Amino acid sequence: MGLFLLKRLLTLLATLAAASALIFSVLELLPGNVAQVILGDSATPESIAALEAKLGLHRPALERYADWAGGWLHGHSAVSTSYDTPTATLIAERLQVTLPLAVLAMVLTMALALAMGVYAASHHRRAGDVVVMTLSQLGLAVPSFWLAILLILAFAVKLQWVSAGGFPGWTEADGGGLWPGLQALLLPAVALAVVQAAVLARWVRSSVLDVMRDDYVRTARAKGLSRRATLWRHVLRNAMIPVLTVIGLQFAFLISGTVVVEQVFVLPGVGRLVFQAVANRDLAVVRDVVMLLVAMVVAVNFIVDLLYVAIDPRLKVAHA
Repeated sequence: MGLFLLKRLLTLLATLAAASALIFSVLELLPGNVAQVILGDSATPESIAALEAKLGLHRPALERYADWAGGWLHGHSAVSTSYDTPTATLIAERLQVTLPLAVLAMVLTMALALAMGVYAASHHRRAGDVVVMTLSQLGLAVPSFWLAILLILAFAVKLQWVSAGGFPGWTEADGGGLWPGLQALLLPAVALAVVQAAVLARWVRSSVLDVMRDDYVRTARAKGLSRRATLWRHVLRNAMIPVLTVIGLQFAFLISGTVVVEQVFVLPGVGRLVFQAVANRDLAVVRDVVMLLVAMVVAVNFIVDLLYVAIDPRLKVAHA
């Protein structure tokens, strides 16, 4: 197990190193002069040269990459040209919205998908299975931003149960609190979760059906174990192994793919930060946010690998 963890950790570090080089290189190849974009078309060549020197753009690319990567390794981030604030501070503030939104959406996704997938598998080729598969197909066809607009019209405009957008904050000092904050994130989480649950429910159903055909399931039923007990005690645990891969990918997508929904609900999350940074040509923010999202995706995959071993003891023996 120690060797297994070491290999996965080395793979994680190598992936992050390769991703950082790729992200820096791609942003360096973007056309246009950053200083020119920031100052505008009326800027003089002297002012443009002065801003380039201030931003360090006159230095070689390899040297700037080493400073950027080394800064993160030592806990120092770049400074945003738009906000004149360290990017780590900006990202940390926005993650207070994006991360809880992604977690809430993932919890809703798993609750809906597990219930629908297990129910469809236990009612295979019957009316319940057809209904669940039809609903999941509808969920796949509905874009998250369109569902978000419908939820605003229904629950914010018509029923007036929640606000149409914005985020009050997590503390009472900001005019919000835990419950107001969760209320503000509920509709965006539902808009994100419906599509993801439709995808995950199909994986759960397929995986459960595959496991239900195994010999040990028939043996458990032959020994007198009820269908419900067999399904929840034995089948679901083994069926979760391939499903975990999809859950990990979906959670990574929810963290990085909330840009449109955050725009619809006017949430001050990472998605809006990237949108504004791209509009302002604030490459320091764009670079650091993209790198952070890549790190989260890699970390989620690393955790999924560990969960494989925790769920299936056979993998623990194979890596011993």
